[in-house]
Formats: sequence, C-alpha cells, structure tokens
Amino acid sequence: MDINWQWRRYAELSPLQIHTIFAARQAVFIVEQACAYPDIDDKDLQALHLAGWAGAQLAAYLRLLAPGVSYPDEPSLGRIITTRLARGGGVGRELVARGLEKIHELYPTLPTRIGAQAHLHKFYGSFGFVQASEPYDEDGIMHIEMLRAAGPVAPRA
Repeated sequence: MDINWQWRRYAELSPLQIHTIFAARQAVFIVEQACAYPDIDDKDLQALHLAGWAGAQLAAYLRLLAPGVSYPDEPSLGRIITTRLARGGGVGRELVARGLEKIHELYPTLPTRIGAQAHLHKFYGSFGFVQASEPYDEDGIMHIEMLRAAGPVAPRA
C-alpha cells in the first residue's frame, strides 16, 4: 500500500482532513471498542498530527504531544490508529516508528511516555517501551503507562 505521510499542526489541516481524522478516531475508539468517551479534546489544538493517506482515505494516524500537555516531563504519542483499510500490513509499526523519529528530532534527550491499552504492551515493548504503572481502567479499557528511554528508533526494514 502506497502511503503519503504528513505531519501537520491542527491549523494546517483542511476541514476535510480534520473531519476524516475525527471520523476514523470515532470509528476505532468509540464504535469498534464500544467505548463512549470524549475523543475530541483541547489537546488536538496543541498536537502535531501524523496522518498516513492512501489516496483520499486515511490509513493511519497519531498525535504527538509536547512535554507538559499529557505528562509533565515527557512528550507523548496518542490516539494511535490503523484504519481497517490498512490493518495487517505493518502500517501500524511504521506509524509508531515515524512518531518516535519525530519525538527524537524534537526532544532528543527526553524519554517518551504513553498511556497504552494493556493488551498492546508487547507491540509497544518492541519499540523499547517498558511498563511504568500498574494497570488502570480508562473508560472501561485496561491501560498501562509505558516509558521509552530517549534515543533514536531502529531503522525500518
């Protein structure tokens, strides 16, 4: 699958791109996971958004948050999704790797902290994240905080 990766601030996204991103997040986090929660928040306005487009369709997405937005001392990745269109082909791995590359570019000396769905601990562990909290319930889904030491990401194959 040929994907066009784009980093954008909220104000740089077109209204159609914003709609497409929010619709995809809603489809994954609220509908597929049967979890009613306020997905759209003020953090979207402060985030760097990484969208992977397959033509006009969204294949993958995440948002990068600076230190002090979600966690006091670390940058974070969140709202990480691979849409049904792109699942099973390694697009999610590329998405996270690109997010970590950008964090290393912007904050080379800082570790990265995420709030991960607990069942994805091995996936994030493959990027060097380690569990940094006890499991906790967030909107009916078990999560854990995970921390990754500062440093570059291993090259993608």
